Amino acid sequence: MGSPKAKQALERLGNDIRAARLRRGVAVADLAVRAGTSPSSISRLEKGDSGVAIGTLAEVLVALGLIERLTDLVDVRKDDLGLALAGERGPRRGRTFAARLKSQKAKSSKGEGQQDIIDPDGAAF
Repeated sequence: MGSPKAKQALERLGNDIRAARLRRGVAVADLAVRAGTSPSSISRLEKGDSGVAIGTLAEVLVALGLIERLTDLVDVRKDDLGLALAGERGPRRGRTFAARLKSQKAKSSKGEGQQDIIDPDGAAF
């Protein structure tokens, strides 16, 4: 269930959370109360159990004062592969809502059939 790499990463994460808890001198039961979860969930998290919810992980990190580490987990500014692939594709231009609305109004005024007109307030007719 899961790749060996994922299992290894979760075990390392669990060990790091345990180490952070112990350095702070916080018991499992106290951390569970602070995070709004059960002591068994804390133990499972520290063992690298993949069934622990990400919300539980976030609450534990808040309780330990490490929540900013979660937000840095997948920093797109440091995604070398993603940045390289985006650079190869070049810039992509999209049409704004105003441009689509203008285009639809122009088509409907020319009588090119009965197409839906988008209302600026979000309702379609």
